[in-house]
Formats: sequence, C-alpha cells, structure tokens
Amino acid sequence: MQYLIGALLAFIAAAPIFFFCGIFYRKRVAEKEIGSAEEQAKKIVEDASREAEAKKKEALIEAKEEILRSKNEADREIKERRNEVSRLERRITQKEETLDRKTEALERKDEQLNKKLQENDQLREEIKGVLAEHTATLERLSGITAEEAKDELICRMESEVKHELAQRLDELESQFKEEADDRARNILSLAIQRCAADHVAETTISVVPLPNDEMKGRIIGREGRNIRTFETLTGMELIIDDTPEAITISGFDPVRREVARIALEKLISDGRIHPSRIEEMVEKARREVDAVIKQAGERATFEVGIHGLNHELVKLLGRLKFRTSYGQNILKHSTEVAYLSGIIANELGVDANLARRAGLLHDIGKAMTQEVDGSHVEIGVDIARKYRENKDVIHAIEAHHNDVEPRSIVAVIVQAADAISAARPGARREDLENYIKRLQKLEEISCSFEGVEKAFAIQAGREIRIMVKPESVTDEGMKLIAREIAHKIESELEYPGQIKINLIRESRAVDYAK
Repeated sequence: MQYLIGALLAFIAAAPIFFFCGIFYRKRVAEKEIGSAEEQAKKIVEDASREAEAKKKEALIEAKEEILRSKNEADREIKERRNEVSRLERRITQKEETLDRKTEALERKDEQLNKKLQENDQLREEIKGVLAEHTATLERLSGITAEEAKDELICRMESEVKHELAQRLDELESQFKEEADDRARNILSLAIQRCAADHVAETTISVVPLPNDEMKGRIIGREGRNIRTFETLTGMELIIDDTPEAITISGFDPVRREVARIALEKLISDGRIHPSRIEEMVEKARREVDAVIKQAGERATFEVGIHGLNHELVKLLGRLKFRTSYGQNILKHSTEVAYLSGIIANELGVDANLARRAGLLHDIGKAMTQEVDGSHVEIGVDIARKYRENKDVIHAIEAHHNDVEPRSIVAVIVQAADAISAARPGARREDLENYIKRLQKLEEISCSFEGVEKAFAIQAGREIRIMVKPESVTDEGMKLIAREIAHKIESELEYPGQIKINLIRESRAVDYAK
C-alpha cells in the first residue's frame, strides 16, 4: 500500500514536467511549419512577380505593335486622301478651263446673233414696206380690201373643209362598219344566246292576305298598341283599309319591307299578337332575311364562278335580291351582266374571270342607296375601294354609266353587257311619265339644230326620224348634223341601249298644168 501511494505521488509530481515538455515540443514543431510556409509563400510571390513582369512586357510589345500598325494605316489613308484631293483639283482645273473656253465661244455666238437680229429687223422693215406696197397695188387692181378678201377666202375654205370632212367621215364610217358590224353582231348575239338569266324580276310582295277581317282588329290591338309596336320595330307603315282580307305594307326599304311581311305572316299563322310576341317574331324574321340575303349572295357568286369575294361584298350582293330597277331585279341583272361580260371577254381574248367579277359588282352601290347619299356609281366605287377590289373592277364600276371615260377593255365590256341586259325587250319597264318626257326631250334636242324642219321619236324612243330643209342642208352636211345630234343626246339624256338618228332630206318640185 505504501508503494502504491508512493508511485501515485511520484506520478503526480512528474505530470507537470511532462505537460510542459509536450507544450514546448509542439511549439517547436509549429515554429518549423510556420517557417516552411513563409518560405513557400515568399517563393510563390516571387514567381508571381516574375510572371507578371513577363506578361507586362508582352502587353507593352503588343501595344507598341498595334500603335505602329494603326499609324501605318493612317499614313496610308492620308496618302490616298491626298492623292484623291489632288486628282479632284486637277479635274476642277480642267473643267474651269473648259468652261472658260465655252463662255468665250458663247460670247462670240451672242455677238453674231445680235448682228443677225439687227439684220433681220432691217429685212423685216423692208418686207413690211414691200408688202404694204403690194397690198395697196392688189387692192387697187381687185377693187376689194384685204379684209374683204380674207373673209371671202375663209368662207370658201370652210365650205371646202366641210365638204371634205363629210366625205371623209362617210368613207371612215363605211370602212369601220364593214369590219366592225359583223364582228360586234356575232359577239353580242352569241353572248345573248348563251345567257340564261331571267329578264324581269318578281314583284316585291307588299300585300299580306288575312284569313278573315277579324284579324285586322287583333293586329291593331287595344288602343292601337300592336300596330304601333309593329311599325316601330320594322320601320314600315301598315295600311289597314276596307280591302277585304288584306293588309298593305308600305315603306321605301325593300329589306325592311320583307322583314315586316315575314313577321306579319308568322304572327297571323301563330294567332298570338301582342307587343312581346311581335318583337320576337320581328327578330326571327330579321334573322331569316339575313340568312336569305347571305344565301342569295353566295348563290350568285357560285353561279357566275367568282371566288375569293369579301364576305361583306357577298352580303351586299344578297341585298340586291330585294332591289329592283324599272321592274328588273338588280341581283338577276348583275348576274346576267356577269354572264354576258364573261362570254364577250372570251370572244375578245380578255380575262373572263376579271370581266365576270366586274359585271357582277357593277351595280353593288344600289344595295346602299337607301342608307348612303350619292349615286349608286359613287357608292359602288367607295364600297369596292373599302374592300380592296381590283383596280380594273373599280374602274369598270366607275365607268359603266359613262361617269368617267372607260380606259380599259374590261370597262367597255361591262358597259356593253349592262346595256344589253337593260335594253332588250321585256327586260325593264319604265314609268310612263319618264318615258313620255324622254321622247319629248329627244324631239326637242333634234329640233334645236339649224336646218331641221321636223323631228319624230319612233320605235319607243329607239329611233329619232328627222326631216331637214333641203335648201338649208346639203347631203354632205347631213352627216355632220347627225353626229352633232348624237353627241348632244349622249350628253343630255340617260337611256338604255342606243338611239338611231335617221335624217331625211327630200327635194320636191311642184308645178301646175293649166
């Protein structure tokens, strides 16, 4: 036990010594490692410095080379610029010398010209004197003055020119007629023969039949509320009079009139007539008419073979189904003009598709004449431009009533097809008053010319027969009078087709046997 305690005491006494020895040893090892790291760091720093110095020298060398290269390029460019400036200076100098020489030459010519002008002035004065002497001599010998001789010469020349002009017109007309009449007649007769469109439109229905007269009271409603609602919604006027079992729909817009007709027929067949039901039926009728309009436009484009037409233009075409002109349905008229234009274009070797397109759209403005101010030609041109139609189609629309002179063969074809469709028998019916006024205007225009004795409009206004005074109008002068009358009729009258001007000169000798 004593030994154990002694050993323990000895260990306790030696422990501090061993601790301090370990600390000293670790310190020495750490100092060695720190010294080694410092040496290594110094070595790295020295290596980095040497490498940086080398790269710095390389960068300086490259910069010097770049500066030298830029300097050489700048010197070369400056040299080229100097050479160019020198060349331009030489050219300017040469041009100045040339200009100086030309200026001198012009001055010399100017001097020569002034001399010649002076000589001409002298000669002119001499000629005037000689002419005055000759004129006085001629007046003394002839017994008339110069003005009288001039007037006589002008009268003689006018007579000769008129005679030659009439003969030349006669020759040209004969020549052109021989070549053009047969060809035009063949083309137009072929076009008319192959065209299958109807002539006259159906009459727009404006009278709705009733099952009995009791229905009139139901349509009017209590205190007239039903009829007021109907007229407000449709924009039409219902005329309920003593006509048995019928109501008349009155209004200028054919589309709205058709909506009113369909709605009224639906209300009559349904039997329930009150404001809310009227509103429902009018809206349903409006949708049906819109569908009919769209289908009519699509059918027209399909029939004539036109594709790629703007859908708004197709709708406007469908609206023409409810428009008429002198009793002729405009949609059928437009379809017929498209057919005729395509046939004529094929015969003449022109683009038939373009001609059909222009023919179909030539009256498109009539779809909007109830809503927009202006003629149907102006409206049609605006519509075609709005939907970016072909410029030839726009020009054909603009020229089909001679509002402007036709500048393309397609415009002329559409003009001819429009006249064929409108002018042939049965195609249109005119208002009697307008018809009589046109005939009276024809006779009035014809009688306004000097030398015309009487004029008679015949053949329903297709021909004007004119009697001239034989003592005032010669055979050659008749050609000129006929052409002048035709031009005046074209400028002052609107008419379908063409009018034949037929002049008659009759010489009579009267004597009596006694």
